[in-house]
Amino acid sequence: MSVTAAASGFVVLLLTVPVVLSQSGWSVTYDALESKICAPRGSTVTIHCNYAYPLRHTPNRAVSESFWFIKDSIGVYVDLRTDPQYSGRVLYDCEKEEKKCTLIISDVRQSDSAEYKFRFTTNQPADSWTGSPGVTLSVADFQVQVRSSNQYSSHKELMCQSSCPLPHTLTYVWYNNQREIQRGPSPSYSSRFYYGDIVSCAVKDNERSRSPPMLVQSQNGWGVSYASTEICAFRGSTVDINCTYTYPGKLNNKARSFWFVKDPNVDLTTDPKYSGRVEYTCEDNKCCLRISDLRQSDSAEYKFRFITNQPADSWTGSPGVTLSVKDPQLQVHVRRSMNIQISNWTELTCHSSCQLPHHLSYVWYNKHNQVKGGKKYFLLEHVEAADSYYCAIKGHEHIRSASVCAPEVPVVSSPSGEIMEGSSVTLTCSSDAQPAANYTWYKKNEREEFQLLLEGTRFVFSSIQSSDSGVYHCTAENELGRNSTDIIIAVKYAPRSPSVSVSPTGEIVEGSSVSLTCSSDANPAANCTWYRNHTRIGEPKNIHHFTAISSGDRGVYHCKCENKHGRNSTSKSIDVLYAPKLPSVSVSPNGEIVEGSSVNLTCSSDANPPADYTWYKENEDSPKASEQIFNIADVRAEHGGNYLCAAQNIRGRHNSTVRLTVKAVSLGAWKSAVILITSGVFLGIILLFTFFLIRKMRTSKQSSQPGDRSDNSEKFPSNQSEEQRDFHSATVHFLKNQTDPIYSNIRPVGASGHEEDDDDDDEEEEDEVAYATVTFKSSDPRVQDTGEDPATLYSTVTKNF
Repeated sequence: MSVTAAASGFVVLLLTVPVVLSQSGWSVTYDALESKICAPRGSTVTIHCNYAYPLRHTPNRAVSESFWFIKDSIGVYVDLRTDPQYSGRVLYDCEKEEKKCTLIISDVRQSDSAEYKFRFTTNQPADSWTGSPGVTLSVADFQVQVRSSNQYSSHKELMCQSSCPLPHTLTYVWYNNQREIQRGPSPSYSSRFYYGDIVSCAVKDNERSRSPPMLVQSQNGWGVSYASTEICAFRGSTVDINCTYTYPGKLNNKARSFWFVKDPNVDLTTDPKYSGRVEYTCEDNKCCLRISDLRQSDSAEYKFRFITNQPADSWTGSPGVTLSVKDPQLQVHVRRSMNIQISNWTELTCHSSCQLPHHLSYVWYNKHNQVKGGKKYFLLEHVEAADSYYCAIKGHEHIRSASVCAPEVPVVSSPSGEIMEGSSVTLTCSSDAQPAANYTWYKKNEREEFQLLLEGTRFVFSSIQSSDSGVYHCTAENELGRNSTDIIIAVKYAPRSPSVSVSPTGEIVEGSSVSLTCSSDANPAANCTWYRNHTRIGEPKNIHHFTAISSGDRGVYHCKCENKHGRNSTSKSIDVLYAPKLPSVSVSPNGEIVEGSSVNLTCSSDANPPADYTWYKENEDSPKASEQIFNIADVRAEHGGNYLCAAQNIRGRHNSTVRLTVKAVSLGAWKSAVILITSGVFLGIILLFTFFLIRKMRTSKQSSQPGDRSDNSEKFPSNQSEEQRDFHSATVHFLKNQTDPIYSNIRPVGASGHEEDDDDDDEEEEDEVAYATVTFKSSDPRVQDTGEDPATLYSTVTKNF
């Protein structure tokens, strides 16, 4: 065994002899000078061991687990690496091949005082071994004591006393008023001290663990110290109160020592109240007071007093020890392994509100049934949800602790009724558990995993949103176990803006099957209705289906979704692609087209996307035009015939045909037309002249006297009647020049409508004579009605064949 100071690795080597624990090849050997080790507080302790196991019948046997422990109960062992009390202070240095293991404990504390054992388990069923008894470690605290002193002198000898025997190789450090005054191997120090000097001691490399400071001149070698200044005991039990005392070495042994309560002159052994219940055990400057069958009236402050054989030499240890006789308040404290991968255990400790005697035995219960174990602590490997443990003191089973148990299934409270978006919501989780449970909130995400949200009993939504809907998980956990429950939060809200999808995606082709789907996030679920041109289509439903969509289905569709909390709507434009319909063709101007004129051929077709147009002439391969309107600016005879319009887009093609008829006109006919136009102009002049002549004559008649009439009448022959004077006729002969050929689109009466007859017509027109007769009739009322309008101007054009 070696003891190492934490500060600098100071090592104390001890000559050791092995402690062998062996049986049938199984053994654990501790390297220790003795079974007890004392180490200064704050130092580092190293404990070595070697182990062995038989291989004769099981050559494949090997160590699967090894560890050090100080606590075990009904087959459950606390690996020091998993004990929170040793967190960060324990290290194992084990070598399986050499079958040895070293325990290193740093910064040892008073609570580390215990018996340390090594245990290993092999890969064979039920193969394990524990080195017992183990090595007992006592952690020493230092105290300065006056070893010798002259009460009339300031010179004193001090001793750095430890609570357990330390190695003799240590170096001691002495301090006076916080200043180092000596360093050496001796635990004693002699010097002259003055009033107000405060002295303390420590060991080298562990100076931070000094003894409590002592005012030297206040003692002068006299003193009493108590093991504990407060003790608690229950009625009917037995209690031990211990003390140590000192006095100047030059004095003889004390003459008498005793314990008292109030009167320093009354020894408890002579007090009738304690008769038969008090016992002293005193030796080597130590004294123990034992009081049995404690009563409530025994609660008091107990002091030790000793008197020497010198006149007026006595000392009382004051203040003394306070004893409280009452039924102690027992509680079960719970600790758990801090690394369940290494070792999973739960420790229950029967704790009292005051210090109880160490020799007491304890009883443990689970749901009123006594379980094995008589120690102050009780170890469990697994704790069931229904388990409920409590403890009592053996012989005083009526004094019991409260039960401890794992949390029951938590209860989560939430607002009653519907939870509306934007409202404030508080979830509260509670569970019956002892010790009190810690609560953690989780929410299930899209991967069905619970995501940590927060810790605490309450989960508050100041303004809950639809995204907060989901499954929430509350976990209640204490040192004995955990339990959980789920709650579903459904936030109610009006429909969001609907989303419209078209299936299949991409371009919509006429004749295909198409579905419009409308969806809206809402709670409760929204009812959706389709509209077109503000007219509802079918019954309310999310999907509108076209079995075979057509071009007439193009347009804007509206989807309206609503629930009891509100409504929302959106629109979707549907564009249907289709091949061109049968084109419509037209000729402008209408009818037969005169050679030399201009003509437009127009083609139009309903198509999506819009069609491209191409014009072809019958019996010709190359297109004539690639426009919707085909214009022929100077029509010739060869332009006549059938024309085809092809309307085409990416979806298909459709054609239509139109016939263009071009009529040629002859030169004679053209000249006749010119003559007729000229004759018309000439006749117009004659008519205009006649009109003014007649008007003048009428004016003359109305304005002349009777005598004048003979003068005017002399201008015309008297043998002519008035009718003869008002009637003028003219015959105009138009002779055709037989040598000028002209084509015309004016066909002769009785002529055939076929183009191939044009040559015959030319021959026949050589003998044609056009006659025109112009007749003027007077509008004089004296003229008798002959059945014709007397003012009629007419002409007759006659063609003879």
